[in-house]
Amino acid sequence: MAELTTIEAEARERAGKGAARAARRQGKVPAVIYGAKAAPTLIALDPKQVMRELHRGGWRSRLYGVKVGGETTRALIRDVQFHPVTDLPEHVDFQRLAAGEKMRVAITVLFHNEATSIGLKRGGMLNVVRHSVECYVDPDNAPEHFDADLADLDINDNVRWSNLKGNENARPVITDRDFVIATVAAPTKMPEVPTETAAAAAAAPAAAAAAPAKAAAKPAAKKK
Repeated sequence: MAELTTIEAEARERAGKGAARAARRQGKVPAVIYGAKAAPTLIALDPKQVMRELHRGGWRSRLYGVKVGGETTRALIRDVQFHPVTDLPEHVDFQRLAAGEKMRVAITVLFHNEATSIGLKRGGMLNVVRHSVECYVDPDNAPEHFDADLADLDINDNVRWSNLKGNENARPVITDRDFVIATVAAPTKMPEVPTETAAAAAAAPAAAAAAPAKAAAKPAAKKK
């Protein structure tokens, strides 16, 4: 059974922008719980709780127990709206989960052993194609993240879906191929300058510097 992260909430009686503004004036973040063929539940959250969850990795796939009074609802955070200036959360959308219903979530990929990767030590660059993977999962077995081990990857090697750890209970939205998550790309080389051209370019400043010295060393012509 997946562990529930509990969030305490207060019930809101009225919907609309005016009611949402009133909740914000009281220092709360307005939110709604929808889905599972039930009427939306209007709630207000402590902003400290919201920020705590946003700062934790994997919150989009984390299973929450939203507690309103004595009732707890299993839900996912589906969207967070932020203030355009302060970047503080202004509204949170939760999706209510029905029993036995699969959920579609974006699960974060964590990359490990970059310091010991064969290809990266040789000067390769890690090119991340997907920072997260859209999957269908059972809410009770939803992983918070997938793990990608880079230690044995050489230049031009890939991390594919089948290489991820922790994906046993997840079905990716993409099913027609073993898609790429990341690759170790070859290092970018600067174009080499031909030897003769490089030598001439190096000699030019030296010749320019020597010219004034020669002029100064030449004796002045005698006046007749």
